Amino acid sequence: MPTSQPDASRSSEDRTTPDDLLHARTGTEVSPEDLVLASGKDITPHSLEWARRKLAAEGPAALDKLLP
Repeated sequence: MPTSQPDASRSSEDRTTPDDLLHARTGTEVSPEDLVLASGKDITPHSLEWARRKLAAEGPAALDKLLP
């Protein structure tokens, strides 16, 4: 009967990346256009206004919430 392997012997591909190593932004400002594109919408005056409101309410974290 096989025994379980300790975590150290597992390949790095089998491990989940910790949240603190996952980053959606590069440290630059998030533009309304960035937010619209990340949401999968077309850039239109209406979608840009939506993005401006969302950025005003949530700040750059709005982009982090949209991206996996």
